[in-house]
Amino acid sequence: MEQRPSRTQILRRWYAGCWVLFGLGPPVIAVHDRADPTKYSTWILITALAASYVALTTFPRNRMVGPTSFLCLLVAVLGVTAILLEGGAAFFIVSIPLFWIYTPTPRRAVGFLSAAAVAALVGNLTGPIFSPGNATFTLLGYAGGVLLGLWVDQVIRQGAERTRILGAELKRTQSDLAAAHQRQGAAEERERIAREIHDTLAQGFASIVVLAEAARDGIGADPAATAKQLLSIERTARENLTEARVLVGGSPADSGGIAQTLRRVLDRFAEDTGLIVHADLADIVCDQPTRIGLLRCTQESLANVSKHAKASTVGLVLSPTDAGLELEITDDGIGFTPQQARGFGLNGMRNRITELGGEFAVTSSPGEGTRIFALLPTGRS
Repeated sequence: MEQRPSRTQILRRWYAGCWVLFGLGPPVIAVHDRADPTKYSTWILITALAASYVALTTFPRNRMVGPTSFLCLLVAVLGVTAILLEGGAAFFIVSIPLFWIYTPTPRRAVGFLSAAAVAALVGNLTGPIFSPGNATFTLLGYAGGVLLGLWVDQVIRQGAERTRILGAELKRTQSDLAAAHQRQGAAEERERIAREIHDTLAQGFASIVVLAEAARDGIGADPAATAKQLLSIERTARENLTEARVLVGGSPADSGGIAQTLRRVLDRFAEDTGLIVHADLADIVCDQPTRIGLLRCTQESLANVSKHAKASTVGLVLSPTDAGLELEITDDGIGFTPQQARGFGLNGMRNRITELGGEFAVTSSPGEGTRIFALLPTGRS
């Protein structure tokens, strides 16, 4: 794709046309009708200057004509044409921008501009006829060229400084943003780990404490029950160890369908609590994030039933629908007011389900039991 010229390139082309038209053209036209040698001398000088300008602009990296040699030739031509043409103030004024374009520093630009003004003035003084008007316009052009050039250079320097400052601020802002993203990621990871610990390890440790207290109280009165409780403690500890490995390594916690996993959780819950459990579990294959979401939601809900509900019966239904996978957990306990609930459990379940693109709802009131509802999209399976 052809690259369009920049605004600076377009302006330089316009100026080149103006310089040829109003700078090089008038001297050629002025000597056209002369019969003396000044005619051909002027044409030779203008032709040499035009050729060097074309070489400089067309081949800026050529070794024959550089900016310095071109400007030196321009100064010489300005002085000679001032002698031959009895002035040359217009040629000098229209050539002023060249001294700023082809010099790297303001000091060099002013130096070349001063040399050109002196050459034009000397040529005017030593020519056949002295023209006060040409001298005046040369001095005015010189003063205006210096002042305007210095002002433009200052504007450019200020713009470059502002660009540098903005670049530094942008870089600092990007660094701050990257650090903020890193802190946010760390906070989200801490929240995830805290939620996993609450939903798995903390529940297991709480069960171990309850079982250990029961075993201690019945160690002499009922050895068989104590042995059963110790077996439950061992099994819970092993499960916690497995959960800890999953939490650190991120490997799947179980194999098989989600129904099989939930069935084991319900059987263990019924054994530990003695509550009646009714389950209707569809055998569904789903991806690991959905599987973990359903499992953690079930574990947390059952833990809440065990600790707070004072229920006698728990129901769990897992079924596929057109909208996705529906998980419903109910109990006939004392219920509560969801708006007044405090703690990490309900918020953790809600966050986990919504992160998977699902819906989560809690329905309960004092004395009416509790219903936990979660819907996860099937597009993830």
